[in-house]
Amino acid sequence: MSTPVVIDLAAIENLRALNPGDHDEFLREITGIFLEDTPRRIAELEQSLAAGDTAKFARAAHSIKGSSANLGAAALRAVAEQLERQANKEGLGGVAPLLASLRAEFSRAESELKKLIGS
Repeated sequence: MSTPVVIDLAAIENLRALNPGDHDEFLREITGIFLEDTPRRIAELEQSLAAGDTAKFARAAHSIKGSSANLGAAALRAVAEQLERQANKEGLGGVAPLLASLRAEFSRAESELKKLIGS
């Protein structure tokens, strides 16, 4: 299985198509929300892992999965999906390495998105 791309440019073009001619204002707004919200969700993952709250952990992973998919952050979405699936099926044991992968993928996505929107 191939590794997902950091940012799927087709998803970016789909977002741009929602507000053509706005000089990427909509894309910058959506990206800004994502870049502000995702670290909060990652903190939720860490807190719920420490507290042993599987349901909260799965919800936070699900939230990251959805927002990542919307912005085409394919690699980040894939890791978030793994975290959500593992939490729901097996609990929180063994999720720490995946959580580290999620942080790394967010960093990569953040860097690529900032390049795309010119910030």
